[in-house]
Amino acid sequence: MPNMRYVILKGQDELFFVEMPSDYAYQLSALNLRLNKEIDKLTAAGKPQLPLAVAECDHLDLLQESLSIQGGLEYINELEQAFASLNEKEYPLISLLTEIRALQAQLEQWYEEEA
Repeated sequence: MPNMRYVILKGQDELFFVEMPSDYAYQLSALNLRLNKEIDKLTAAGKPQLPLAVAECDHLDLLQESLSIQGGLEYINELEQAFASLNEKEYPLISLLTEIRALQAQLEQWYEEEA
């Protein structure tokens, strides 16, 4: 069984839990912090609401049935779609998309190798 790590993200009123291969969890946390730093520079309408990475852990037991753990590839795919759909004219959105897609490609390769 592969070694997984959990990235805990805090939205306005809720927590999100993303399961990542342990070698890539830090990359998701760093990407999240960078996106949060840069999102206010975007001028396009419909900017995604980003939760903020607040912690990582090796083991996670959720005690509330209303909470769930999202897979890392699913999360990064949703993130890529949210940023790719923006019609940004002022800010070089391509640099952010490049970072998102780089992690996306790494995760796709990891899951292929694990299958």
